[in-house]
Amino acid sequence: MRFETLAIHGGHGPDPAYGAVMQPIYQVSTFAFRGVQEPGPYDYTRSGNPTRAALEKCLAALEGGDHGFVFATGMAAETAVLALFEAGDHLIVHNDLYGGTYRLLTSVVQKQGIDVNFVNLRDLDALRAAIRPETRLIWTETPTNPLMNLQDLPAVAAIAHEHNVLTLCDNTFLTPYFQRPLDLGIDIVLHSTTKYINGHSDVVGGAVIVRDAELAERLKFLQNALGVAQSPMDCFLVLRGVKTLPLRMEAHHRNALIVAEWLEGQSKVDRVLHPGLKSHPQYELAQRQMTGCGGTFSFRVRGGQDAVFRLLGAVRLFILAESLGGVESLIEHPWTMTHASMPDDAKTEAGITPDLVRISVGLEHPEDLIADLQQAFQKV
Repeated sequence: MRFETLAIHGGHGPDPAYGAVMQPIYQVSTFAFRGVQEPGPYDYTRSGNPTRAALEKCLAALEGGDHGFVFATGMAAETAVLALFEAGDHLIVHNDLYGGTYRLLTSVVQKQGIDVNFVNLRDLDALRAAIRPETRLIWTETPTNPLMNLQDLPAVAAIAHEHNVLTLCDNTFLTPYFQRPLDLGIDIVLHSTTKYINGHSDVVGGAVIVRDAELAERLKFLQNALGVAQSPMDCFLVLRGVKTLPLRMEAHHRNALIVAEWLEGQSKVDRVLHPGLKSHPQYELAQRQMTGCGGTFSFRVRGGQDAVFRLLGAVRLFILAESLGGVESLIEHPWTMTHASMPDDAKTEAGITPDLVRISVGLEHPEDLIADLQQAFQKV
């Protein structure tokens, strides 16, 4: 089945109990056994739930995977993956990434004896040089948050597999509609389903999708043992959001590119970071690896942080808030908001500077969004 059909029907059909067309919310904690030592398909919602199973099967189908797991938050999904490793293991992580991931790796994972090495994975020679005998995982995020840098996923996967190292791609910004990392050789795909997959700014969640059966068994165990699975109600909301994912992603992509092209012509904008623009240094890679760019990108404002703050204080339609991927347009300052947990020197080294603004372009009419930015730039 094609993507649009899978988004609506993947993972479930009419409910066998009463024929409900939409997957019901099994808002229960426990399930009756059929008899002594005879459990049914489910026994306790932490271990499994029909609503959750429908979402997991749907996301696995959309990513081209065989096994899907959903979690209470995107960070819970990351926690489960990182629990696959132990003291003495070595992880290679791209140096430009979401601030919450950086905080988890440096404040929790490293303190557990796991060595984490932040590397610019656009430089494949640097990646090769960073691999050690104890390297167990290469963690990619493409496009990156917030700089919209890309990693060449087939090349990264090929290098990793030469050394028997697992690979992970955070696919939150593009969703499987615009990029399918498993098809490009990646072993683990991770999402914050809070963002585009749900798409309505009303739930938090995470997902992990794999093809390898042994890896899936380990993740299933960790999902249950850590108690980080997503609740039935939240699974229902995400499953509802997935049904319109193709339509929303097309609109996000179209609107964001219109806004990005307009920003490139503004004298108060130093640079627009959008992989769909020919000015992006990795435009050709984007054309090969992605079928669209989504709705999130960043730009640099002339005049530094003071000018940025004036801009953020002047917008009226864009909402000053963290997160992204909802139907409404958001704007934020990575230096003081989403990436505030990163030390200043780490942000600067990665290229995250005080003049940077990140926007998530929603589904409003793009001319209204441009008009809002235009009036806001008059205050800069």
